[in-house]
Amino acid sequence: MKKNLVTVLISVAAAALTAFLIVNLSSNKGTAGYVYGADTSATGNPVYRTVNLSQTEYPDFTFAAESAVEAVVYVKVTVKSSRQDEMMDPFFRFFFGDESMGGAQARQASGSGVIIREDGYIVTNNHVVENAEKVEVTLNNNKTYEATIVGTDPATDVALIKVEETGLPTIPFGNSDELRLGQWVLAIGSPYDLRSTITAGIVSAKGRQMQHSSRELKIESFIQTDAAVNPGNSGGALVNEKGELVGINTAIISQTGSYTGYSFAIPANLVKKVIGDIIEFGSVKRALLGVTMQEIDSKKAEELKLSSPEGVYIVEVMKGSAADKAGLKSGDVLIAVGSVTVKSMAEVQAQVASYRPGDKAKVTVIREGKTLNYEVEFLSTEDANAQVGADGSVSFYGATLKAADSKVLARLGLKSGVLIEEAGSGKMRQSGASDGFIILYVNDQPVSTPQDVVNIAKKAKKSVFFQGVTSSGREAYFGFGKD
Repeated sequence: MKKNLVTVLISVAAAALTAFLIVNLSSNKGTAGYVYGADTSATGNPVYRTVNLSQTEYPDFTFAAESAVEAVVYVKVTVKSSRQDEMMDPFFRFFFGDESMGGAQARQASGSGVIIREDGYIVTNNHVVENAEKVEVTLNNNKTYEATIVGTDPATDVALIKVEETGLPTIPFGNSDELRLGQWVLAIGSPYDLRSTITAGIVSAKGRQMQHSSRELKIESFIQTDAAVNPGNSGGALVNEKGELVGINTAIISQTGSYTGYSFAIPANLVKKVIGDIIEFGSVKRALLGVTMQEIDSKKAEELKLSSPEGVYIVEVMKGSAADKAGLKSGDVLIAVGSVTVKSMAEVQAQVASYRPGDKAKVTVIREGKTLNYEVEFLSTEDANAQVGADGSVSFYGATLKAADSKVLARLGLKSGVLIEEAGSGKMRQSGASDGFIILYVNDQPVSTPQDVVNIAKKAKKSVFFQGVTSSGREAYFGFGKD
């Protein structure tokens, strides 16, 4: 009898212990998870990865949403009637929640903005306020202010506006370089005039670039996300789970004008640099590396004997440029700028754009199978685009300029002009310059020396236009938007 009772008690105790262990293990936050997959390490041993699927690990956006939404504003602008033509840009036209106002005399457009300083500085998109005659900002608490445009940068599509107020809520900047694929983000703005709308998504890709019909300089390395973004979101905030600003929502790709799963944001690190320049200098100080580049595909990687098709191939190093002075060479594969790995031309552009002229950075290249590091001191676009050679020639946007020889001028029946000795492969060649072209006018001003060309180009605000004759004497012209 006693023996049977002891047996029962032992069985009950064992069952209780088993149940306790099962419950404890299933609720253990530190170990709960599934085997994600197995890779093989360099030693041949399997390496397992796990992912935690505990319910408490699911993202909670309440803090980020409630704190960031207070610093995202509604921006309403009154624009000139000519803006109607500019709104045909296939990537940006969908962001204006606009309606006709007084026929063709004026139009209203709307977007979003982000307060980045308590004293009223607000960042938005250049295309939101471009050609604006009047800008009004409405805060999340419904207070409305008239805003002034402090500065714009069409190349990055960033603009800075200001309202006269203090003690405003702000969003702190995060480090957009640290964003990871699959990371959760929130998009905050005013789509279709629905103020303070918050949507969630993940980082779908980084370093995206778009095709443009215009030849004007565009510096793009967009963050792609699937957070729903629609007309009116333009200039609004992309924030991480901490409520930090990691991007400014800018564009969508859509055949209908509405969100179809793809939206794009300017990285916060680039935005921070641009608005810092505008506040401190009144304009953007653009650094230039001085190389022409090419994407690397599998065929190019095999040709260069690379382990993978990553990095950017340096086709040409401009004479006298920052890259040339640092020791970079044609044929190098650029794989990092500073501490950031670069895998595309867009990423190189974005990283270089985050520096100012005079800044120094380590660049890493692969040359003949060896990984080499160089220190680059970035030049300004004006300095780097007008380098004087030992023979008196001038390196200008990738081309080599010289005063035209008297015999050449006589053959073509000209009195003076500037010879494009080599068009190179930079911006001059891309815009239509050719070897042997004689430049006669720059922005309708006659030129006779390379320095004339440089001086006129420096004074140009938006574009540089060249008129002259080809080597065969045929009249021709070309031009480009200024950096």
